[in-house]
Amino acid sequence: MGSSSSHWLEVGERVFTRPYRFMHQQIGAILTDDGPVIIDTRSTVEHARELLVELRQLTPQPVAAVIDTHHHFDHTFGNHELRPAPIWGHVRCAERIRRMVEDPAAHAGNLVEIAEEYPRLAGELDDVTLDPPDQLVGDDGADLEVGGRRIELRWLGRGHTDNDLVIHVPDGPAIFAGDLLENGAPPWIGDGYPLDWPATIEGIVALLARTETHPGVVVPGHGKVGDRAFVERSLDEMRAIADLGRGVHAGELGLDEAISRAPYPADAAGGAIKRALAQLRGELD
Repeated sequence: MGSSSSHWLEVGERVFTRPYRFMHQQIGAILTDDGPVIIDTRSTVEHARELLVELRQLTPQPVAAVIDTHHHFDHTFGNHELRPAPIWGHVRCAERIRRMVEDPAAHAGNLVEIAEEYPRLAGELDDVTLDPPDQLVGDDGADLEVGGRRIELRWLGRGHTDNDLVIHVPDGPAIFAGDLLENGAPPWIGDGYPLDWPATIEGIVALLARTETHPGVVVPGHGKVGDRAFVERSLDEMRAIADLGRGVHAGELGLDEAISRAPYPADAAGGAIKRALAQLRGELD
């Protein structure tokens, strides 16, 4: 598909990310003495195999472990191609993928929706073998020791989904935020939680505070690598969405006015504020 960029970017000590043109996605690689730890596995079999080939630019070692930041297809549909490496993910990430395995009809409908939105993937999605994480992380997070490196997996609260993991590499130092942060475009809020999201981003800011002796490097799920200022801008924007939703819910302003005041383009703002309203009405889990 020719969807990759030309290089890996070192964002910390033996911590790399590779930007891909398709969906402007960032895929992480943490090098350890036992092999690389890969953060997210892309959207298709071809994408995952392309990643494995490009990984050889960094190391000849096989993949030591995989971390799924959350359950969405563009982060997990390549999982099976990176086996036999263990795959870490939040327990609800695994549950959602397992649900797709157990309900083939619903999964087929999901594939149709993906192909309609991303026509270039049509014909590739049928080859995907759904493969949920087998190393499960709860809401209290987990600390991994792989090849002499400590990798912190943190669930900081609901945001882009209910199963987002933030990966902190203390000796990098670097943070992979998954789709809790997106640089250059509004985050996708289709099954997100706008009222919870600001507090979750505050948790990322707190992790950054632990790296004060170094520039704070934060890798979003999509878009260019950012810093603390980028995270704080994202926090301000999500706070604005949550506040506008509360204002509409309280009858203090209309939906159209709220959309016009939002920090996102109208189509993204409308979806985000409506999702916040659904939360306020108690319609979401």
